[in-house]
Amino acid sequence: MQLVPLAITCNAGACPTVYADADDASVLWVQGWTPDPAYVRDLPTGEAMVRIPRDLLVDAASSLPQSPK
Repeated sequence: MQLVPLAITCNAGACPTVYADADDASVLWVQGWTPDPAYVRDLPTGEAMVRIPRDLLVDAASSLPQSPK
C-alpha cells in the first residue's frame, strides 16, 4: 500500500495529513490528533476518531480528481 499526501498542515511530517491510497482511489486515509475521550462516544468496534483542522479537509477535497459517474 502506498499513501500519497493530498494535504498536510506542516513540513515536519508529524502533523494532521490527508492521504490518497495509491492502490484504491475510493479510499482516503486521515492522520490527526487523538481527541479527549469525553468527546468520543458510541464508536463501533474497529473505528477511531481523530481531529483535523477544517482547512486541511478543504485543501484535500480540492486536490481530489473528479470521480467517474
